[in-house]
Amino acid sequence: MFTINLPKDIENRLQSLSLSTGRTMQYYAREAILEHLDGIEDRFLALHRCGDVIAEDVGERGDY
Repeated sequence: MFTINLPKDIENRLQSLSLSTGRTMQYYAREAILEHLDGIEDRFLALHRCGDVIAEDVGERGDY
């Protein structure tokens, strides 16, 4: 388990979606991560094979 700090607008969107559907914000955050994790891992592996692995290349940014 971990905690994630989100920009207020994204938190508000998750909360609105949660209230509209009866599912938790955690459910939708988990779904979003699972939907995109394979692509992020694939990109990291491809960059690693090319020898170009740095945080910016795999999409890690400090503004999230």
